[in-house]
Amino acid sequence: MNKEWSLDVLYKGYDDPKFAADEAKLDSLIAEYSAFSKDLSGDPAEVLKRLIKLEQDLEITMFDLMAFAGLKMSTNSSDVQSKAAMGRISQKRSALAGPRTAFTRYIAGIEDIDAVIGDDELLKEHEFYLKSIADDAKYTLSPEVEEVMSIYSITGASAWGDLHGFLTSTVPVEYEGRITNLSEVRNLAYDPDPEVRKKAFEAEIKCYDRIKDGSAYSLNSIKLEVINRCKLRGFASPLDETLHQSHMKRETLDALLGAIEEYLPKFWEYLRAKARLLGHENGLPFYDLFAPLEGSHGTYTTEDAKDYLVHLFSTFDKEEADLIARAFDEAWIDFYPHEGKGGGAFCEPLHAHQQSRIGTNFGGMLGDVITLAHELGHAFHNYCLRENSILNIDVSMPVAETASTFNEVVAMNAAIAQETDPVAKRALIENQLQDATQVVVDIYSRYLFEKSVFDNRESGFMFADRLCELMEDAQKKAYGEGLDPDCLHPYMWVSKGHYYGGGLSYYNWPYAFGGLFSRGLYAKYLEQGEEFVPLYKKLLKATGTTTVEGAAEVAGIDLTDKNFWRASLQVLADEIDQFIELCK
Repeated sequence: MNKEWSLDVLYKGYDDPKFAADEAKLDSLIAEYSAFSKDLSGDPAEVLKRLIKLEQDLEITMFDLMAFAGLKMSTNSSDVQSKAAMGRISQKRSALAGPRTAFTRYIAGIEDIDAVIGDDELLKEHEFYLKSIADDAKYTLSPEVEEVMSIYSITGASAWGDLHGFLTSTVPVEYEGRITNLSEVRNLAYDPDPEVRKKAFEAEIKCYDRIKDGSAYSLNSIKLEVINRCKLRGFASPLDETLHQSHMKRETLDALLGAIEEYLPKFWEYLRAKARLLGHENGLPFYDLFAPLEGSHGTYTTEDAKDYLVHLFSTFDKEEADLIARAFDEAWIDFYPHEGKGGGAFCEPLHAHQQSRIGTNFGGMLGDVITLAHELGHAFHNYCLRENSILNIDVSMPVAETASTFNEVVAMNAAIAQETDPVAKRALIENQLQDATQVVVDIYSRYLFEKSVFDNRESGFMFADRLCELMEDAQKKAYGEGLDPDCLHPYMWVSKGHYYGGGLSYYNWPYAFGGLFSRGLYAKYLEQGEEFVPLYKKLLKATGTTTVEGAAEVAGIDLTDKNFWRASLQVLADEIDQFIELCK
């Protein structure tokens, strides 16, 4: 099986004539788009239809170019050609800011947009898209200012984010007398040997000292740019901007976080029970958060992972099982860690080609198989959106993690149900609780940290030591007595790239949303069986054309009701009780 993905469906390389042709096409489309924005006379319906068609052509062309460069850089942060290509395309894209502002104001100025849309097939298909643009108008500045902001973001937040990505993917890590990379040493957190886990953690923490200052400057610069942008646009806070971008109500977030706060002590019980199993009396040290327990499953090859996942999801939905097989067979996945490759895992949609590309740092543990299931869930979500216009695939952050986490739950619950040995079952339940703790407790700590960074940034620059203090404070509040207070992870703010996106703040609580929302959907699947699957696909398809609350209504769920979130958390609380009982 392949170790690396193939990007040939996009381009065979930068010398591929198609790449140069698409760059030239992009220039032509931008020129046409800009000229059109200066003359919007005529029938509004015809203006909107022409705009939609132009936007579609632009997005398809630009997306392929940027995806190719971005995917190449994700596996080689020192790729000069890709960095240059990304810079050129970003510069071209910045020229769209002014014209798009003109279109936004035009759409917002239409007195009765429903009457203009009428029964026109193209306009009805893009109704949510058009109305979202009209809603954005109150946060949009003049075309000239928008263009300047877009240009300066390339050398502002975007550049600082690139710096952080470069630092974390290239920092040398000294481990056991040799030099390795951050992704590889972080994978050792899952090693069965406690000495390996501890030494790897110490090596990881030590290496951050090399890059903490550069990362601190990156984080401070990005967050201040976001704060200033929000002020200019009229958002009350970066969190309000994120909720607006997410098409989600504040009441939904309050219900989610309120329910999480109620259930945190239950997770502390799990963490202390695991700590006792591993011989710790003062809570779990951070380096043992991911420690596998006795009875844990052995190692997996990528072939094993494919066989397991294809077989498992064939019992849920043949269409998804076939997609998973394609991902393995057609080289959609770049599996292994190496120098220059970023940490973590992700899934990139290639909408025009009805495919996805998945990057992982596969280490052969069960958790790596579950990570593959997670990313393949994203790929299935992309597949469910395949018939949508490219303008109707912009899924907001909260629901973006729904299918991925649903896949995790399916995979882990199947493994637990099939296990008869109580020690092995305990290990599997713990593995699921381990993931759930990351999605609920650790994500809550990351939310608290990012909020504290925004709260403190205006009053002054936060050096690395101060950021470490804020991170430890957040971990203490979220993990409580579950973690050993003398062994936290003060550099988690360096480790997690989600903090370093200038256009996307608070990329943390959406994971908690997805984790708990998906468990609510899984409960409906257990209740309804096969009848649920078409409803599930309909919900995923709807995520590109409605609000977060609107998508949930497809399944009859009210997200502003704290009881929905409590019910999902109670499922995890019951698992914690079962785990503690098996620990006796």
